[in-house]
Amino acid sequence: MKFNYQARTKKGEIQAGVVEASSNEAALSLLQKHGYYVTYLEEPKTPFYAQKLDLLKGISLRDIVLFSRQISMMFSSKISLVESLRVLASQTRNTEFQEEVLDISTEVEGGSSFSKALSKYPKTFSLLYVAMVRAGEESGKLAESLDYLADHLEREYNLAAKTKGALVYPSLVLGLAMVVIFLMVNTVVPQLKKVLEESTAEIPKVTVTVLAVSEVVRKYGILIILGFVLMVVLLLRYYKTEQGKKIMDKFFVKVPVIGPFLKTMYLSRLAESLSTLISGGLMVTKALELSADVIGSVVYREAILAVRDEVRKGVPISSVLALHPDLFPPIFVQMTLVGERTGSIDTSLMQVATFYQAEVERGIDSILDILEPALIIGLGAVVGGLIFSVLMPLYQTMTI
Repeated sequence: MKFNYQARTKKGEIQAGVVEASSNEAALSLLQKHGYYVTYLEEPKTPFYAQKLDLLKGISLRDIVLFSRQISMMFSSKISLVESLRVLASQTRNTEFQEEVLDISTEVEGGSSFSKALSKYPKTFSLLYVAMVRAGEESGKLAESLDYLADHLEREYNLAAKTKGALVYPSLVLGLAMVVIFLMVNTVVPQLKKVLEESTAEIPKVTVTVLAVSEVVRKYGILIILGFVLMVVLLLRYYKTEQGKKIMDKFFVKVPVIGPFLKTMYLSRLAESLSTLISGGLMVTKALELSADVIGSVVYREAILAVRDEVRKGVPISSVLALHPDLFPPIFVQMTLVGERTGSIDTSLMQVATFYQAEVERGIDSILDILEPALIIGLGAVVGGLIFSVLMPLYQTMTI
């Protein structure tokens, strides 16, 4: 964020210019540190449309991935943390993220630790992220911790990008089918109704049903859409509650095809986050606690916290995991046991994470292999049924 300023130097000279800082207070503090007596300080007015675009943009996972990788490189090159942060802030195009990075640099320059400065923005930097940075600071291996984080976030970003890309084709097929159905219901069917009303031929029951449904859609289409949107909003709000998330997580984990895929994804996330945190120097119990918070499933969160409680009593992780065979398969338990015996649990868990990440990618491909033909067949049946219901009475009218 840039501010126009006017100030007097120690010699009494008037100086004006532009200063870059995260806030008005930070800009004032920065100028005073340089020995200026500020007489005027104001942020340039931003056009309304530009503010609108910035609000819609938000901070993406890609922004955080690039930030983590670049700051790791710069810090490893012996560039000071404050200078690294300011350089990254100056080159990011996302103004919201730029302001946050500048504020973090100001906090660090003022004597705050990097992890404490990051914790001011929990929506941008997760608990896992802050914990890894704190572990790096305490162990003197901040560059290595940032490297681990960058690798971890890149894997998550690549998986999310692949999932979104895989859903493009089914979404296009579904959207096209909805457009075709909408046009038929609003143009073809009304014309058919006029023709049939003038005819003396008996109307098939299928056609009667289609005419009735299309009439309801034309009259109450807006209400149906609003009702559907309201239902989705209510379901999303219910899912955000603790009880709703718990019930729906338990339901989805048991759904055929989707359930095994979700379990594989959660196990991959758990293995990787645990490996990353333990490699960064965190205690196993703290790593379990943080992993439980970032895994994204209430069912697995409760199980992981139960594991943490038993580990605090001195029970091996593998022994506790074995008590939940429905959530943790034998290969996960066995690899954890091997890691405990060899003293390299972080390496074993990363191997597990790599295996499950490959399984997740194969799972996405398998679901799409089923979803795409199912969509085409299902939507083809709907459109074909509509066409058949339209052509059949017309054919009967022509043969009479």
